[in-house]
Amino acid sequence: MAPPPPLTGIRVLEFAGLAPGPFAGLLMADYGATVVRVDRAHPAAHSDSPPSATVDQLTRHKTSITVNTKTAAGVALIKSLIPYIDVVIDPFRPGVLERLGLGPENVMLKLNPRVVVARMTGFRRDGKYKDMAGHDINYIAVSGLLSLMGRKGEKPYPPGNVIGDFAGGGAVCFMGILLALMQRERTGAGQVVEANMVDGSAYLASFPRFNLKKPQWDQPRGENILDGGNPFYDTYETKDRKFMSVGALEPQFFAALLKGLEIKTDSLGGDRMDRKTWPKQREIYTKRFKEKTRKEWEAIFDGTDACCTPVLTHDELEADGFDQRPIVTLRGSPGFAIAKGSAEQRPAAEGQGAGVEGEGWSTEGLRPGVGGEEVLAKWTGWKRGRHYQVKDGGLELVDQSKL
Repeated sequence: MAPPPPLTGIRVLEFAGLAPGPFAGLLMADYGATVVRVDRAHPAAHSDSPPSATVDQLTRHKTSITVNTKTAAGVALIKSLIPYIDVVIDPFRPGVLERLGLGPENVMLKLNPRVVVARMTGFRRDGKYKDMAGHDINYIAVSGLLSLMGRKGEKPYPPGNVIGDFAGGGAVCFMGILLALMQRERTGAGQVVEANMVDGSAYLASFPRFNLKKPQWDQPRGENILDGGNPFYDTYETKDRKFMSVGALEPQFFAALLKGLEIKTDSLGGDRMDRKTWPKQREIYTKRFKEKTRKEWEAIFDGTDACCTPVLTHDELEADGFDQRPIVTLRGSPGFAIAKGSAEQRPAAEGQGAGVEGEGWSTEGLRPGVGGEEVLAKWTGWKRGRHYQVKDGGLELVDQSKL
């Protein structure tokens, strides 16, 4: 049996938010940390009939408490928890924690000098847009990254909310937390971690940015090697209206592609790297891929070095039993498994444990107030009615002087 995941024993208090903050918490939980989400008070919370799950789907391995953060007793409960906590995840816009009386440096770190307070914002805290609302599309827009995305002659298009919210946001925040925990091992001191999606996304774009003044990426949007301008690094529709992806950059891989497509090199009109030949190449590949179904092309290219693979949908992957796995494999101490299976004989790549409902494809979410009180009892020894009470659907600290 593998040792416990590496974050086992780390206690995380995650204030409820959307996307990037919960994703950082999800990564913590998947690698063994105990994560309690702090939800808003709800009349049915902490009862035998808890409210419906919130819209947050990133709740795997987490529990919830609801807290009246608008009351002095509710804020007092959070303050009383801080000495027991290793990591606090703050998903709010700048100033929200301070207005609640929970400022990281002047309150939390004084209550617990070892605590790591991870603050996740969209825009920079010290930038032009710091007081404005925004979403993923806005953050990657002002980072410069959005300007790189789109077809030739077309407007920039947003790639879902993966790059800003999750890669440049939640994953970067998670990295900052780990760095702070490593530093704490050396110094014994916690600190504030500030992550924002503008800097996170801009950093992820280091490679294209460094190449903007070089032949690799010096053309307008959609006319470069890796952004859809290059005909042998693109996607093509098949006879059955599905798609194949092509990434045959190196000469030997390109040769394998042409072999599978049954296309002669001399039909391309010149050197494949000559941009003047790209329109003709694209026309040839487009016509050829439409002559067979995706399944037929898969049969031709599977097992070859042509860098030609099917564009699979999530529905197809789920139907085919594709197993969702932890984000990175730790062979000595794997994270928790995402898909159901044998807890005893899993390979490290699949994680450890019995997995969770939904197989990594769906989740029922987390109901406010479910499971969190049991965790608080383990952390602090607190009991309802003696140390805290449920009032108006939220937890509040009991004034010990009145007992």
